[in-house]
Amino acid sequence: MLRDDPDAVRASQRARGDDESRVDTLLAADAERRAAVHRADDLRAEQKAVSQSVKKATPEERPAVLERARALSAEVKAAEEATRAADEALRAAHLAIANVVAPEVPPGGEDDAVTLRTVGEVPTYDFEPRDHLDIGTALGAIDMERGAKVSGSRFYFLTGPGALLEFALAQLAITRAVAAGFTPVVAPALVGAQAMEGTGFLGEHLEEVYRVERDDLYLVGTSEVALAGMHADEVLDLSAGPRRYAGWSSCFRREAGSYGKDTKGIIRVHWFDKVEMFSFCAPEDAQAEHLRLLQWEEEFLQALELPYRVVDIAAGDLGTSASRKYDIEAWFPTQGTYRELTSTSDCTTFQARRLGIRHRDADGRPQTVATLNGTLCAIARTIACLLEVHQRADGSVHVPAALRPWLGGHAVLTPGMSLAPTP
Repeated sequence: MLRDDPDAVRASQRARGDDESRVDTLLAADAERRAAVHRADDLRAEQKAVSQSVKKATPEERPAVLERARALSAEVKAAEEATRAADEALRAAHLAIANVVAPEVPPGGEDDAVTLRTVGEVPTYDFEPRDHLDIGTALGAIDMERGAKVSGSRFYFLTGPGALLEFALAQLAITRAVAAGFTPVVAPALVGAQAMEGTGFLGEHLEEVYRVERDDLYLVGTSEVALAGMHADEVLDLSAGPRRYAGWSSCFRREAGSYGKDTKGIIRVHWFDKVEMFSFCAPEDAQAEHLRLLQWEEEFLQALELPYRVVDIAAGDLGTSASRKYDIEAWFPTQGTYRELTSTSDCTTFQARRLGIRHRDADGRPQTVATLNGTLCAIARTIACLLEVHQRADGSVHVPAALRPWLGGHAVLTPGMSLAPTP
């Protein structure tokens, strides 16, 4: 694509607010690598011909032929080293460019997302609503003070009904995903550099990532990383349609650059658990699959009886690997606004090319797959939203019917309640 239509890639870089000169750097690296490969091939061919001519050379010719063979050996070695260096330069230049933005993506930055639809009624209260931390503390569900004592700021304990809410949300999310055809996966939270780099999290997102230097491993910010890396260097059978996984893992984010934002409570924290949908599909099916992931996210929030809006994220706010992204923002009463609860991204073939993941087309030829991801439930932030939206004047919290089977049948959470199942 870059060779055939570099202006499209330059336009994508501009839309993202990225440096479009990287396109020229990559084009130059591509040309240099092709030239290096061509020179090495020519030298190897000449070396083979000279080696064969040694047998036919006369005694008088032989010393000169042998000298040329020795010189060619050194030249071939230098040419192969130049090819390796050109490969590394090409890879570095390639990794510096984000995925190409889809033509339909809105222009602009963080504040330019386009609202596609709003679903549900924003609740009104005949009392002053309290924020989720006040509610959760009174319920014995959230303990930020001891979380900070043990681990530092932006850490927390979920206790009592808070812990049960975590398990209930995870069970609801996984159960619904399995019913929709997803394979459940408990994914590792520590991964190697290949998976992190392949999914696009080691470039401009590096400051967000926790690294265990002694073992050269990284703590994931989403199970998307492990799920994508699970099939690195494989050829998948997609003859029956997309291959879908619902991955559960703990997630870790430094939240670099977010100081002063959502410092109270469990909306923006360094660690949380999440159920993530991930799909491998043929590239021509990716747009339709993206809309399916969005639909499953919406159905989940509807089951939780949360009002929300769907937004189409602008080009300047897309992650490195996303060609297009939809966020679902749920209503937070005490903030008087919608805040992101889930997102779903179409990464086209960007991640799969880096990770070497392919499938066979109708003619049996290997082709790069497309990858897509979508948050089904980021648990801590969802608990925060549930507590705020479903709060009552007496400090109790309404439990959506969909969650009750995993909360002992309780329809209401109240301070000091028994956590034993209802009779």
